Formats: sequence, structure tokens, C-alpha cells
Amino acid sequence: MIARALTVFKIPELRRKIFLTIALLGVYRMGFWIPLPFINQQVLQESLQNMQTNQGIGQIMQVVALFSASNIGNSTIFGLGIMPYISASIIFQLLGSVVPRLQELQKEGEAGRKKINEWTRRATVVICLFQSYFWIKALSGGVLGGGGLILDGYDTFVWHMVGTITMTAGTVFLMWIGEQIDAYGIGNGISLLIMAGILARMPQAGAELLQPAFEEGVGLGTDSGIEKLLLLGVIFVAVVFWVIMITQGQRRIPIQSAKHVRGRRVHGGQRQSLPLRVNQAGVMPIIFASSLLMIPMFLFQQLNQTFGPDPWGPLADAFGSSGRGFVYNVSYVGLIYFFCYFWTAITFNPRDMASNLKDYGSFVPGYRPGERTAAFLEQVMVRITYVGAAFLALVAIIPTIIATAMGIPFLIASFYGGTGLLIVVSVALDLVQKIDSHLVMRNYPGLLEGES
Repeated sequence: MIARALTVFKIPELRRKIFLTIALLGVYRMGFWIPLPFINQQVLQESLQNMQTNQGIGQIMQVVALFSASNIGNSTIFGLGIMPYISASIIFQLLGSVVPRLQELQKEGEAGRKKINEWTRRATVVICLFQSYFWIKALSGGVLGGGGLILDGYDTFVWHMVGTITMTAGTVFLMWIGEQIDAYGIGNGISLLIMAGILARMPQAGAELLQPAFEEGVGLGTDSGIEKLLLLGVIFVAVVFWVIMITQGQRRIPIQSAKHVRGRRVHGGQRQSLPLRVNQAGVMPIIFASSLLMIPMFLFQQLNQTFGPDPWGPLADAFGSSGRGFVYNVSYVGLIYFFCYFWTAITFNPRDMASNLKDYGSFVPGYRPGERTAAFLEQVMVRITYVGAAFLALVAIIPTIIATAMGIPFLIASFYGGTGLLIVVSVALDLVQKIDSHLVMRNYPGLLEGES
């Protein structure tokens, strides 16, 4: 396996793509820590530490930072990350199922895709301007519970606009880095940026996990006992292996191509398969569900602080990050199931797939081409989506279960499931597959091939 990995660097073109990708990710990580110059960083850090008592805002900022590969809590030039671009992409993908003009562009191939990408970039800039301006105004108003977040003499409209333009330019630059990785590097640029942001949290999580061991020592039966660390390691490997298996899982539909004669030769008549992914919706249901649950969490927290604990206290605890109990988890699972079917209905069109099979002279054995085939494909997708939704729901609540059962911080438990783990596994598999395609194209054995 090591020899195969070293083979990657023997191909000049592939080696250049990998080094360019690493360099661009390094630029992203450097900009990740460059703060806005007019923000009082010392007061901001104190406010972020005190913010742990406000679970509503704290949880929202953690989720936003995870999804966007950003550092909005420190108000850096890349504070917004690429969440505005992701939001714009999701908006256009949803509109593509209802707006006829976008549906026509999607069917035009490469030319239509370029046009939609151009509109997505413009929408990203507009979203960035609004989000960055309101964030700076929120800092000016003391939304984090601390005053003086903006230095004296800089809390003016002009400097607010400077910060707005700076953060917007940072997001546009990240979008450009992602496109450069797509064009000249290896892998999906936007996904790699998110993956790099998630993996960058691992040293902090590891430090929190091992800190009791350095303070109390490693022994049996303690909070930092060797059996606890070993159990966490085994659980992590098992969860990652299980996520890879489900992510790669497919339901293969047998396809028979019709025979046709051309001259003296008979073409077609071959049996193939149509793969349908078990997890067709990817990580989108978890993103939608967790984002939607922020609304009652934040609302009940604010009502509890404004009007008192009766009757808002129990509701705030039920939806707060410190009380992820039955109500929160049931709501989480229900929303994941809903958005799984919703996203699959948008991205998977059985009628178009059945029509394409009919046009290419292929059919599903036992089902007539056309409506019968479309009904069969829809029935199969409904069944496997139920399994995929169950998988996503279980992955989503694993961090809560581990954090509660083993008494470890949620930041550490988040690496055992949830959106972060799904994104890292999906992007890593996509990256390895793209490297494999370069190796196989040059007659080298792929990294995922078995030993001969």
C-alpha cells in the first residue's frame, strides 16, 4: 500500500496537481487567522469564552463554522468562509426544479452549467454583502455580550463598509481558490476547503481529550483511563468504517439492452446494472435539519432570558445544546427523514431516467419501458431512501450519545459522527477515486484495487 501511495508522486502531472492543491489549501489556512484590523481581539476572545453560557448563539456559531470552513467567531478576512457560495448553489439547485428557464439551462450541458455558475457567483456576492454587514453591525451592538468589540474611532459607517467589503472579498477569493483546485488541482475545491476546516479542529479536540491524562495521569477507572481512550479509538475506527460502507453502498438495478442488427453484426443484448446510491441525499438532510432546529433553540433561549424560566425554561433546555434529550433528538430524526425524501425527490427523477433508458434501447427485465419502469424506479428509491435516512439519523445523533454516555466534550464527540464525519469521508473517497483515475489511465494499479 505504501509503494502504491509513493507511485502517485512518480507521475509529473499528478504530482503538480497535488502540490498545487496543498499550496492553495495552505493559503486558505493562513487567511483563516488574519483578523479584521479594527476589531478588539482581546475583548472578542473574552466575549467568546463568556458566550458558552449562551447556548443559543454559541451553538449557532459552531454549526456555521463547521459547515462553512470559516472562523466567523474571530472575525477574520475569511470569516464568512464559503457558506454564502454554498447557500447560493443550494438556492439555484432548488429553483432548478421549479423555474422553467433554469430547467432549460440544465439540459443545455456545459454551456448551461457555465451560465448557472455565473449567476451563482453573482448571488454569492450579494449574500456576502448582506451577511458581512449585519455581522459587523452585530459586533457593534454587542451581540456577543461584550462591549467595545470595535476599536474607538472605527465604529463608523465607513469602517463598517470596509469590513463588509473585506469579508466579501475573502469569500470571493475562497471561491476562486476552489475553482482553481477544480481546474488545475485534484479533487473538488469547495469540498476540500470544508474538509480542511473540519480537520483543522482535530488538534484542539485531541488536546481536550488528552488534557486530563496530562493533569491526572493515565490509569484504570479515571476520567482519562487507558480503557476509555482505547474504547474511544475502537469506536472511532468502527464508525468511520461503517460510514464508508454506507456511503459507498448501492442498489444495483439489472438493465438489459435490446439487440439490434447492423449489417452482419448483432449489437446490444448485454446485461448491465443501474446503480442507485443508498445515501442519495448526501449530507444535505443533516445540514437542513440542524439549521432549522437552530430557530426554536435560539428563540426559546431569548424568551427564557427576557421573560423568565416559566414556561420558557423547560423548552430552552429541551432544544438547547446542553439538553439534547428526547425532544431534540426526535425532532432531529424526523426532520432528517423529511429532508431525505425532499432532497431525493428534487435530485432524482425516475421519469427522466426511464425515458433515457428507453431512448438508449435499454429496459429493466420484467417491466415495460416508460411509465412502468419509472414507477418501479420510484418504488425502489423510496425503499432505499428509508434506509439511507435511518443511516443519516443514526450518524447525526451518535455524537450526542457518545458525549452523554462517556462524559467527553461535544467537540471531541463530533468527530464520531454528524455532518463533519460524513463530509470528511465523502471528500476523502472522492479524492482517492480521482487519484485512482489518473493512475489507471497511465497503467498503474489504483489505490483502491486489491492486491494481485
